Amino acid sequence: LRTPMYFFISNLAILDLVGISSVLPKMLENLILDKNIISFEGCVAQLYTFTFSGSTELILLTVMSYDRYLAICQPLHYVTMMSKGTCISLMAGVWGIGTVNSLINTLLVAQLDFCGPKLVQNFLCEVPPVLALSCSSTYLSEIMVYMADIILGMGNFLLVILSYCVIITTILKIQGSAGKWKAFSTCSSHLAVVGLFYSTIIYTYIQPTGTPLEKKNKMVSIIYTLVTPTLNPMIYSLRNKVIKEAFWKL
Repeated sequence: LRTPMYFFISNLAILDLVGISSVLPKMLENLILDKNIISFEGCVAQLYTFTFSGSTELILLTVMSYDRYLAICQPLHYVTMMSKGTCISLMAGVWGIGTVNSLINTLLVAQLDFCGPKLVQNFLCEVPPVLALSCSSTYLSEIMVYMADIILGMGNFLLVILSYCVIITTILKIQGSAGKWKAFSTCSSHLAVVGLFYSTIIYTYIQPTGTPLEKKNKMVSIIYTLVTPTLNPMIYSLRNKVIKEAFWKL
């Protein structure tokens, strides 16, 4: 469990905990007490924490795909290229970029004026539904959101796709089905998590046009707020032989 892959998986688990902890306690409180109230300070804190975990996870999944690329396509150089120092430097960059992105977007939202209806059309505070409530100009905030979507969203998605195109090409060149399966199994869990995480983005674009925006936002938010963090540990746990053996005994 001291290999780079599990080092990155542990960081993914921490990000999932941070994201879920920023949303679920308040959501459960409102459900139990039958209310739908959150303070402005609490909303801003939730917005910052959730935006941080989401943007950081986008970059982390790209780093993990790069790790799988080195392991499969450059196996003889993997140990030196993915040393302990390299892994720590990569994670420092990942957490740093996520922090800066979240801080900028949160500060821009926090300085807006909110004088109209203050009903957030979601069960958590995210940038788009909060911006919709502002009675001041949100132009700068919207520009920053679009830039983050393009750079962090589309940019990382394209890098992941590129990595797996090279990985699949390399796997197909391996002689023997056993060797191909062994190589593919090392990245199958990560590929499943990537598909699950990015499918929520694609999901927003395949909704019927007649679906109300509020319903669409809530349905998508449930997937990447509750479903994805719950399935991530299960997906990676199934790679562990000890857990699988215990499961089959049960």
